[in-house]
Amino acid sequence: MRSIGLAQAKAQLSALLDAVASGDEVVITRRGKPVARLVREGSTSQAVSQAHWMQRFRGLHISESLSEPSAVERVRELRDV
Repeated sequence: MRSIGLAQAKAQLSALLDAVASGDEVVITRRGKPVARLVREGSTSQAVSQAHWMQRFRGLHISESLSEPSAVERVRELRDV
């Protein structure tokens, strides 16, 4: 990932877009502080999707997953009938 100042980014936008299209990430800075990140289209939606699923996964409680009978228990129940 490379970093570039705002004025330089304005002057080299076409080249930056070519670099991003090939998979590079570019951080644009203003007065030395990062303010934006250029990434290839689609990579942010994938990151958002991954973040969404991680939040859902973290929200699960172990007790919830253990409260339902396992497949083995279900087979035993069916055999007992």
